Amino acid sequence: MLARDDQPTPPLKRTPLHALHVARGGKMVPFAGYDMPVQFATGVLKEHLHTRAAAGLFDVSHMGQIALRPKSGTLADAASALERLVPQDILALAPHRQRYAQFTNDQGGILDDLMVSNFADHLFLVVNAACKAEDEAHLRAALSDACEIEVLADRALLALQGPQAAAVLGRFCAEAASLRFMDSKPLPVMGLDCFVSRSGYTGEDGFEISVPASAAEQLATALLDQAEVLPIGLGARDSLRLEAGLCLYGHDIDTSTTPVEASLAWSIQKSRRHGGARPGGFAGAAVILDQLDHGAPRSRVGLKPEGRAPVREGAQIYAEADAAEPIGQVSSGGFGPSVGGPVAMGYLPAAIAARGGVVFAEVRGQRLPIKIGSPTFVSPSYQR
Repeated sequence: MLARDDQPTPPLKRTPLHALHVARGGKMVPFAGYDMPVQFATGVLKEHLHTRAAAGLFDVSHMGQIALRPKSGTLADAASALERLVPQDILALAPHRQRYAQFTNDQGGILDDLMVSNFADHLFLVVNAACKAEDEAHLRAALSDACEIEVLADRALLALQGPQAAAVLGRFCAEAASLRFMDSKPLPVMGLDCFVSRSGYTGEDGFEISVPASAAEQLATALLDQAEVLPIGLGARDSLRLEAGLCLYGHDIDTSTTPVEASLAWSIQKSRRHGGARPGGFAGAAVILDQLDHGAPRSRVGLKPEGRAPVREGAQIYAEADAAEPIGQVSSGGFGPSVGGPVAMGYLPAAIAARGGVVFAEVRGQRLPIKIGSPTFVSPSYQR
């Protein structure tokens, strides 16, 4: 197969769990350059509901894992350097804690969203699969003066999610069950050299486990052998995060959306805002700080379609059923199995977003009413 420029299409990459997915009946599809399971024999609906009720195991090894090591030997120097690229307070991040952050551009847009952990002598970053090459180049261009930047290509990443995840992982690592939400630290799991964080992208309690690639199948098999655990594909991962109001990069956030527009202002600590200890100093600070002070022109909101018809990504939104011009667009949408109906999120002008009420989405030539509300459709069950 040839790409549009007549160059051969690069072959899909495989995670260390590829053979296990195929052996367990995973339906494989291309995703972010990888051959990934979209679902298993149980199907997306049952995988989704099982994760909400028990525990699901996700392969997220396609994501990038990066270590930032301060050349000075002082972690604060690496934290200060990273603060040039993100609007979050990294200096105040305590040892063995994790923080959600965004790389921003000069216009305040989001280059990628990521997780940052303080591992005492270095920072550990997890970035999105589709952006990881660009993120590495961005880090090297901006931070090579202060940090050694190491891509951890020999590690896999698993996510164990659901209300029974702690009980399951506790059988293999007792200390993991005592972690709080957003704790993140190196821990032995089955005697393996793992990094464990109590976090995830489903709205459920759970863990992300970085494991040596050579041992990934061993660990995944042991977890899947537990009665509470099923393998979960990309389809349920998407519906779970959508119900939880969590953004998907390249869909709900991108280089044209600021953190404030994306309703992510909560992730920007006071120290980086006007009046704080270290205001600004990151790419796009003038735009983002102004929006924090005065509001953004638009806002990401939750959208609950009336009736049973899902409203998909790209659908145009109108203020009235007979309006000529759209006022916004759906960024993600589908069926929410836990909600029992369609759910979506998208962007609306700030004044309309704030008032709530009803707007209309165009689906197959019809204008369907949708209620404006919070992007979160299920209550998160994080272990605080």
